[in-house]
This record gives sequence, structure tokens and C-alpha cells, in this order.
Amino acid sequence: MTPAEPSSLLECYASGEDDAPDDTRLSPDTAASPAEEGEGNLGVGPYVGQRFPTHDAAYEFYSGFARRCGFSIRRHRTEGKDGVGRGLTRRYFVCHRAGSAPAKPLAGAPKPQRNRSSSRCGCQAFMRIGRGAAAAGAPTEWRVTGFSDHHNHALLGQDKVHLLPAYRVISGADKDRILMFAKSGISVQQMMRIMELEKCVEPGNLPFTEKDVRNLIQSFRKVNHEDGESVDLLGLCKNFKEKDPNFKFEFTKDANNHLQNIAWTYAASVQSYEMFGDAVVFDTTHRLSALDMVLGIWVGLNNYGMPCFFGCVLVREENQESFAWALQVFLNFMNRKAPQTILTDQIVCIKEAIEKELPSTKHALCIWLIAARFPSWFNANLRACYNDWKNEFDRLYYMDNTMAFDLGWNDMVSCYGLNGNRHIASLFESRNLWALPYLRGHFSAGLTSSPAVSESINAFIQRFTRVQTCLANFIEQVSVAVKDQIGEQEMRQQNVQNISLKTASPIEGHAAAVLTPYAFSKLQDELVASSQYESFRLEGSVFLVRQHTEAVGGCSVTWNQREELISCSCQMFESSGILCRHALRVLSTLNYLQIPDLYLPVRWHRIQPPPPKSFNGTPHPQGVASERMGALQSMVSVLVTEAAKSNERMDLATHEVSVLLSRIKQQPVLVHGSGENAHRLQ
Repeated sequence: MTPAEPSSLLECYASGEDDAPDDTRLSPDTAASPAEEGEGNLGVGPYVGQRFPTHDAAYEFYSGFARRCGFSIRRHRTEGKDGVGRGLTRRYFVCHRAGSAPAKPLAGAPKPQRNRSSSRCGCQAFMRIGRGAAAAGAPTEWRVTGFSDHHNHALLGQDKVHLLPAYRVISGADKDRILMFAKSGISVQQMMRIMELEKCVEPGNLPFTEKDVRNLIQSFRKVNHEDGESVDLLGLCKNFKEKDPNFKFEFTKDANNHLQNIAWTYAASVQSYEMFGDAVVFDTTHRLSALDMVLGIWVGLNNYGMPCFFGCVLVREENQESFAWALQVFLNFMNRKAPQTILTDQIVCIKEAIEKELPSTKHALCIWLIAARFPSWFNANLRACYNDWKNEFDRLYYMDNTMAFDLGWNDMVSCYGLNGNRHIASLFESRNLWALPYLRGHFSAGLTSSPAVSESINAFIQRFTRVQTCLANFIEQVSVAVKDQIGEQEMRQQNVQNISLKTASPIEGHAAAVLTPYAFSKLQDELVASSQYESFRLEGSVFLVRQHTEAVGGCSVTWNQREELISCSCQMFESSGILCRHALRVLSTLNYLQIPDLYLPVRWHRIQPPPPKSFNGTPHPQGVASERMGALQSMVSVLVTEAAKSNERMDLATHEVSVLLSRIKQQPVLVHGSGENAHRLQ
């Protein structure tokens, strides 16, 4: 028998099927020869004739042997019965993969069954013991009468065998600690990390798994408490709907009429999604501890670089069906408009749900969620070298092309001795979902490339996870958090900071008049950097752009003059909606005084907030003034754009604006009201 670590095998082991009724058939007279008994054994194993004081002692011995070898056992059939006739005379212990999968109930059965895979494959490894006849006054002994150590499946290595259900145990002290953590709202992942540190064990070496912890929390929930909370949650949604008809929610219940899934959103969130729903983060790393449900939050990034809330969902089961339902409902909320890109955690069932419900959407993984696990994955292996490795990882993440990334990754693995590390292997296998070189060209609004943005999104999501402490007001509290976020956004829109220009380029002035400060700062950084680059026309409309200190390499920029189309091989614009330094350098070389409209996406334009309404629904005077101010700013923006096209236009605009400004200063100022009721100041 050969130890192995196939992931599919572990999934079968974790399914829990081994406790189902057994239909294994073993020959009662089967026995291994002395030569066969030791074949493949690690340490001392059972042998025919071996004696034990009790059948439980025999079971414990065989179980210890099985663990050392990489499998587990279970009690099989017996012969005889305690207190009847000769009593219990014979017992069989078998490999946990003995027998075949029990038949599933037919469709329409009263109790629905989960469609879980079985680990059983008809393995014939076993140990049989029989009760020997004891002399008068002597204690009863049990003797091994049959033993076979032939397995028809791979065995686990010692670093995986503890994950078998038979060896996963949560002690009483650990149960108390887990329940205390759950009441505090700590996530299961955080619980596992804390307990690993407390017990001084490496990540993944606790005697239980995250699934065991979740099952424990589930089992301790009171049924009446669960039902009451579910009703309250639905009641909260219904009450909110009465107050705000534009509030949207949907839910499902299971066969026992218990809340299974529920999702909701607000009118303002739907409006935000219409403008900024091109790139969405679907964060499912938190749980609502009071209901033991997964909390999913949809968020995005607005034109001012601020996170914006799109919707919430609570699901009972973390499976493909639940997340597919959540995505269906989300699309319904958002008028069936699918995002261009959706970023999630590393969860297989979410990936499958996205492939089914959002086939045209690019699925990517949140790099900040992956990086948050690095300390628990690599600290123990790398120790003092961890920070150096992390810096190298970050360098690779921002590389320009996939070939350089792959070569650099192999060098990194060899340099830090990470060959054979399962986390490194898994990361490399899924690199097309998280590594920036593989995501270039897919729009993400900067969610994949800016550490500041990821920190902002993370902090924003924490505002919603904190409100779960009071379930009775959960929907209302999330609404308040959304309103606070919208208030911050409007404040930034109304109080736009004065933008300082850093170059003499007309392109910079044009962009400053159109873009929000957040988007302009990104473009300004590229424009400043472009001065360090030089461009070479290769043939036709193709340019090679590279730093003036470099003799080789660079990016290829293609310019279509007739249609004013420009594209760069770095694909920064396609990813972020901001022109790169290479394209800006070519535009400067071609003496362009402004950026073509196509490359100043409306997504990053300054957008004035809607005017406030008075109580009777008519526009408020302050709102009218704000609306007129927005119109004036738009006219000024167009004026600057047109004037920048030639020196003659600039001279004319400067002269006319000076005359207009003098006339405006001669006009009286109205304050404290408007129209006939206004007080006039000369």
C-alpha cells in the first residue's frame, strides 16, 4: 500500500458517508498468511492468534495501526448477542472504504437527501476477532482469527490522515471556546487561526476542520431561537418595504418552512449599480452568527474612488445552488444588467454558480482575500524569509506579461524552497483568476491593482459585518450604513478640491475639467511619468514606447488617426478606464491638445448629485441652485476643452471670459432668499 494525497479522495472522506449502513460481504474464514500480514505495514500490525482482553481493546489497537498506515476503520457485523445463548462470539472491523455506497432514496421520499459522493470502493482490508473459551475463573480473551491488509485504494500520508472523520475530534474545552467565539461574532476562519496560535500548531494541524466547527455551531442553535430570528428577519424586510416601496427583497424557505436564503437591496443601491456596476466584489467571507448563515455583500467602486453598496444576501448552505440563487436574484434587482467583472473568494461552488448564471462575466479572485491567508500558509515554512518572499510575490503580481510572470514564479519557488507546497501549487494553477498579468484587458475599475482600493473595500465591508450584533435591527442598520456612505459621496461631489496641475500640457488641463479628482490623479500620475518615455514610429500607425534609459523592450501603441482610436499592449485603459503613460506619450508626440472623448469614460466623470426635493415633491430652491451650478460647470468644462485646441482660441476665450467676469462683478448679490423676498446687497 502506498501513501497518497489525492484531493478528490479527501473530499470523499469528508463527506461523512462512512457512517451509513454497511453491505460489505467478507468470507468468515478469510485470513492472511504470516507473510501477508506484514505486507505494507508501518509498525507492528495485527496477526492471527494475537490476544486482547476485550473486543474494545482489539478495536483500539487496530485503529492505531490504521492511523499509522493512512486509513481508518469502523465496526462491521457481529455474530451472537450479549445476554443471549453463548453471547457475543465474533466481531469484524473493516476499512472505512469497505462496501459500496448505500442506495439513495427515490425521488419524492419524505426526507430529502444531499447528493454527496461516497468514499466506499469495496476495500477488503479487515480484522476479525473471536471470543475464546476461558478456563474456570479466568477472564475471557479475544483472539484475532482473520486479518487482511490488502487495500484497493490509495492511503493517505501522515500530514493528511488526521483529516479523516474517524480522527477528527473536538474536545469539551475546545467546544466551549468555539461557542464563546461564535457568540462574539468571530468568523470560523478567525477561530481556527486563534486556536492554532493558542495550541502552537501549524495551520491545518488542528484535530478538527472548519466544517466540523460549523457543524458544531449549527447543532447548538436552538430551534425556537432559529425560527423566531427567521420570522423577525422577514418581518423587518416587509416593514421596510412598507416604508420604502423601492426597497427590494426576495427569500426562500426549506421543506420545514425555515428561512433558507434571503437577499435585499435599496433604491439608491440600484441607482449606483446603474453607473458603477461594471466591476463588482462579491464578499462571502463573513457569517451572521445569530443565524449561522453566510453573509454575502455586493460592493463596487464609484467615480470618486469610494466603495458603494449594491446588495446583501444570507444563505444557509454554502453550495452551488444557494449561490446560483443569490446571483439570479441580484440580476433581477439590477434589471438583469450583468457586471463585466466579478471578484470573489476562492470557493469552488461560487465559481460554478458564476459560470452558470453569469456566463459573459469575467470571474476573478480578490487578491486581498488571498493575501490575508499568506501568514497562516507560509509563515511556518519561510520564517525569517517571509517578508522577502512577500515582496517578491508582490513584484511578480504587478508584472507586465504572463511569460515573465511564469518564469519569475518558477525562480521564486526554487529560491525559497517551496517545491511541493500545496498552497503554492494551488496558487499557480489558478493564476489566471488572480494574477494581474493574466487579468489585463478585463475591466476591474482598479479593484485588482491598487492596495489602497482593496483596503478601502475591506474597511467598508467591516461596517456591515459590525451591524450583525443586533439582529433585530439588522436591515435598518445596513440601510443607515448605506445612507452614511451616500452622504460621504455627495459631500465629496459638492466640495471638489482645487486641483493643482503638474505639467504644462493642455491634455492635463482638459482632463482636470472633466474627471473626478480621484480619476484625474490616476491619469496625472501617468502623464507625469510619460515625460520619462520616448516614442519611435515603427511602421504606419504603430509606435514603440519605452523609458529613455532603456535600450530594449517597451510597449507597442497603435494609433488610428481617422477614428481617433489608440491602444497599448499594456492594456491599462481596458483594465481601469485610465489611459496609460505609453498612450499619453504618443498623443503628446502627435501634438494632441486634449484626450479623445472615448478615453475619458463617463464612468470617471464628475457627476453632480440630484437636486434635493421639498416636502411637497417640488424642487427645493437650494436644489435648483445646485442644478444650475452643475450646468455652469459643464459649460466651463466645454469652454476649456474647445479653447485648448489652438492658441487663437485660447486668446479669444481668455479675453471674453475677462469681459464676462467684469460684468458679473457689477451685478448685485442676492442672499437670504430669492426673487421678490430676497434682500439685495450692493
